[in-house]
Amino acid sequence: MPTDFASFLVALSLGFFSSSHCLAMCGGIMGALTMAIEKASATKRLRIILAYNLGRIASYCLMGALAGLFAEGLIAMGAGPALRLLAAVLLVAMALYITDLWRGLTRLERAGQWLWRWVQPFGKRFMPVRSVPAALALGGLWGWLPCGLVYTALSYALTQPGPGSGALFMLGFGLGTLPAVALAATLAEPVLRAIRSRWVRGGAALLLLLFAAWTVYGTLGGDHAHHQHQHSTEESGPEHTSSSEQASSASSHEPHSHHHHH
Repeated sequence: MPTDFASFLVALSLGFFSSSHCLAMCGGIMGALTMAIEKASATKRLRIILAYNLGRIASYCLMGALAGLFAEGLIAMGAGPALRLLAAVLLVAMALYITDLWRGLTRLERAGQWLWRWVQPFGKRFMPVRSVPAALALGGLWGWLPCGLVYTALSYALTQPGPGSGALFMLGFGLGTLPAVALAATLAEPVLRAIRSRWVRGGAALLLLLFAAWTVYGTLGGDHAHHQHQHSTEESGPEHTSSSEQASSASSHEPHSHHHHH
């Protein structure tokens, strides 16, 4: 459970501090959603914004569960360390992406275009959004929008040991993106300016690099420590066995000697 909680915090931070990219991808959609709603109906607008985001986060959880299910088989085959290193590489790529130092991650987004071409026509059926169920359905579909940040989070979900852990990780990621995406619908310009600032993007990139370093250390450092422990156990094995046998032998003689004294 502590491992799941630590992963959840990583996901939450990843979503929150990389929101500048989220706004670039989803901020316009949120603006279009709210423009279709009467400005006088603030309560209805809030319900639609929340429903849209609930659908979006639910789609992330489904992706995470599928990733965790797939990872479960790969980890059983011994691919766990390779998956964690892949996640670290993608975190570095994401850090370079959001600071505009390297745009290679757009190739990964283009790879997801084939799925989006299939999903997008369904989304158009719910536009313009005038009800909560329509917003919920649209959010569920829009969650599959090709996005380097989502793919990076999914790569991390692939390091989780099962569908439940994968879904929990993506739930944390979705909740992390929620403040920026939801606020973009109501305070689009101020929020966009603040989150897209060079300092905020630089800080987010630094955090991603720290996550990447932590992931590599946990993978390589953890494995090294594990091998050292195994090696020391093997070396001290016979001595431990010998001493335990002596202790066992001594304890078996004690009752007999006690009996003879009486």
